[in-house]
Amino acid sequence: MIIAGGFLALPGVDTPVRADITISEGIISAISVPDRSVGVSADPHGGHETINADGMLVLPGGVDPHVHFDDPGYTDREDFLHGTSAAASGGITTVIDMPCTSIPPVTSAANLQTKLEVVSKEAVIDFGFYGGVSGQVFEAGARRSMEELAPDVLGFKTYFISGMQTFNRVTHTQFSRVLEIAAGLHRPVLLHAEDFDSIAGSAKAGRSGGNRPIDYYHSRPEDTEILAVRNAAELAAAAWGGGAPPVSPPLHIVHVSTGRAAQIIGSSPFVTGETGPQYLAFTLEDFEDIGSPLKVTPPPRPAPNNEQLWSALANGTLGFVASDHAPAPAAQKHTGSIWTDYGGIPGTGTLLPYLFSEGYSADRFGLSRLVELTSSAAARRYGLDHRKGSLQVGMDGDCVLIDPDAEWTVKGSEFLSKGTITPFDGMTLTGKVTRTIVRGRVVYDAEHGITTDAGSGVFLRRGPR
Repeated sequence: MIIAGGFLALPGVDTPVRADITISEGIISAISVPDRSVGVSADPHGGHETINADGMLVLPGGVDPHVHFDDPGYTDREDFLHGTSAAASGGITTVIDMPCTSIPPVTSAANLQTKLEVVSKEAVIDFGFYGGVSGQVFEAGARRSMEELAPDVLGFKTYFISGMQTFNRVTHTQFSRVLEIAAGLHRPVLLHAEDFDSIAGSAKAGRSGGNRPIDYYHSRPEDTEILAVRNAAELAAAAWGGGAPPVSPPLHIVHVSTGRAAQIIGSSPFVTGETGPQYLAFTLEDFEDIGSPLKVTPPPRPAPNNEQLWSALANGTLGFVASDHAPAPAAQKHTGSIWTDYGGIPGTGTLLPYLFSEGYSADRFGLSRLVELTSSAAARRYGLDHRKGSLQVGMDGDCVLIDPDAEWTVKGSEFLSKGTITPFDGMTLTGKVTRTIVRGRVVYDAEHGITTDAGSGVFLRRGPR
């Protein structure tokens, strides 16, 4: 395949470079300045399939390192076919699926194989897994479980608070042990950071207030995240045991929602963090207006937390952005009570377009930082940067073509996900994905939709270090 005449987002460069990409056997084999005479119908490249990318911005395929595709077990909400299709429509070529929202959860090698046998027949883009460490895992033996999972997972997910009966929270003592074991296995630990004891108290106050979004917010205020992140950072430092700071920090905080938590992360060499578009685009005031379509956990925060998070992304305090894609059907999303409405939204298909429009096009950061936030930083964090995350010779031929000036309106009803209820509905964005390419194969075309077969995605493991 030749991607001809596009403007490429090359590593570390803020000005797009007009060049051709040659992809051979799924791998980028050449990047070269094109012959300016390349036309719409001519093929000067010796019979290769040629895509005319004139006027298009070409980015490395996006990496969404935080999705809940619910497969197997909760496929009334999502499955790998629909989830990866939605991702492809938004320029994502690699996803990493969470271990907790499937049955059985990915807490053992046997459970991982059960999941892999199902979803490998469905994925249209490449994918990896995290292993899970829950309270139940400690009862069965955490070290043995983590050691048997390590070769096949990109990290281990834990919770300080959990509402899932199949995936209980870990205590601080157990969490310290997880950090120690994971460090020996060279895998990061991902943490849902909300303080259990604080929420036990604030939840009572929130529920006593009524059935409004602001009551739900009061059940999980900012302090519950800030305290959890501070404690986790201290435990990570203690588990490291002194000496030089780690090259790869042992701990990663997911879906950071407060500016203060981002500051704590940025001040520690033992912790990295991510946020999600929902915390950049929306505030508590929006939650009060939109209601359950914006119910996520943690909840949206009062301004100026969202602007503080934008700054943390621009200056490198937070490493990247992830969708936390977790949709639900209308019957679960609109139960009549903010307390029982499902907490999660579809997001993998809007992740890269939103960052392109409201980050890069809005001049919050440059092109090289956009690539970091949507692709290369997550690939590097999880050991996939030997093949994913940049446009370079020798890397997988994963590319997304974007019409940088096209404006379009988000319509949940047109999502390829099973989940169509989104707080982004009606938002106008600048920059439209026209094609998504995985290992030299077009998997999504804006005119024709998904153009590849279910099962064409491959399972990813960490590369050598």
